[in-house]
Amino acid sequence: MKLSDLFLPEFDQEMVTARKTLERIPEDKLSWKPHEKSMPLGRLAGHVAELAGWAVPTLTQDSLDFAPPGGPAFQPTIATSRQQVLDIFDKNRDESRKAIAAASDQDLMKNWSLLRGGHTLMTMPKIAVLRSFCINHIIHHRAQLGVYLRMNDIPVPSVYGPSADEGSL
Repeated sequence: MKLSDLFLPEFDQEMVTARKTLERIPEDKLSWKPHEKSMPLGRLAGHVAELAGWAVPTLTQDSLDFAPPGGPAFQPTIATSRQQVLDIFDKNRDESRKAIAAASDQDLMKNWSLLRGGHTLMTMPKIAVLRSFCINHIIHHRAQLGVYLRMNDIPVPSVYGPSADEGSL
């Protein structure tokens, strides 16, 4: 069995729960944030949608520079509507799933680097990038989005067990 075959069930499950959370974002609160230092809800939702696609550059490139010297810097997604974010998420999730399924064990063991302005911030095997930046990162921000929902009295979906709003899985 390929490593990607072991990884895909976890990817699929995390994408289901991330989408359930995005489905609940309130369109009338996209600029809301709980604290001055926090991301606005629309940016946070956009980030979750972006993260669903990070497996593609991880698996198809050896590095990613989000502020390349002499090139355009990464432009973050800021949600303008729930549907916009869901469309971005669905497209990214589907493309990532295909890239993961196509990856060989050899591909997954190759190093990948994240850069900013030509300077390496980190290098690790692609499989570790998939776990930390593609799965753990989306879990972190999905949970953060759940807090935003709670603070706005919007029912929080069940993720790993019942939520206070959904008493069962």
